[in-house]
Amino acid sequence: MTRIRLSTGGRYVDATLNDSAAARDFATLLPLTLDLEDFHRTERIGYPPRKLDTSGAPEAATPKAGDLAYYAPWGNLALFHRDGEHSSGLVILGRLDADRDDIERLATATRVRMEGVP
Repeated sequence: MTRIRLSTGGRYVDATLNDSAAARDFATLLPLTLDLEDFHRTERIGYPPRKLDTSGAPEAATPKAGDLAYYAPWGNLALFHRDGEHSSGLVILGRLDADRDDIERLATATRVRMEGVP
């Protein structure tokens, strides 16, 4: 398991990546800063510089508030601040180690910096 730190608006939230091929590939991109936009008032999305390796990933996932995910068809990273719908092509990368208030703050984040935690 890989730990990462997200910073947005002067606040920090840690997350733990799972041991999937996509999460390991994502970790190779760190440190990374992404501009974020709203998607369905459920998630904040941003686009990493390249698509991730999703080999071996389930065909679909049902995200929960606090999940860090990758939507393979569009190539975007998703930070869920609300529970989402079961989605084909969605790969869960990990989970925020945060309370509900920290997760809800993501709803208005416009930029996030992500880096590994030693």
